[in-house]
Amino acid sequence: MTPPGIPARVCAVILNNDEVCLIRRHRPDGDQHSLPGGIVNADEHIADALARELREELDLDVTALPEPPRLRWVQDQHTTRPGTPGTFRRLHLIHVLDLPDAARRALAATERDAEDEASVVWVDLDKTAGLHLYPAAGDALLKVRVPGAGVLLPPITDETYTWR
Repeated sequence: MTPPGIPARVCAVILNNDEVCLIRRHRPDGDQHSLPGGIVNADEHIADALARELREELDLDVTALPEPPRLRWVQDQHTTRPGTPGTFRRLHLIHVLDLPDAARRALAATERDAEDEASVVWVDLDKTAGLHLYPAAGDALLKVRVPGAGVLLPPITDETYTWR
């Protein structure tokens, strides 16, 4: 469970070969890419929240996979958000999951629990650093297969991230 008072978002870097699964939304200021995931409910365990979110968004059953998701990075977000008073605070718990080819083919093509029918896309890992990605982990994704490449990512602040 997460520290009291700080909302947590679980998400996953879902890998298949050298590509990563992202959710793409078209915004007026450009595309927004997100790692699949969502908010941890009160009294919900982290692994259960991630499994629920991936099932809701992608129709992915993580219990049927050969390896469970692994917590890889933590990123603190402390920003303002357009249309929202005060400070927007969130703790991102970023997991890594290797997806077999058959499971990739079975994933939903659009985010199942979103009203905007956001696309589920696969992007080459080496192109993630140039994307507007939420959470802001694009540079870290280039090191996803490097052992011991740090756990704590630089925080998301108004100086490092712009909402789209």
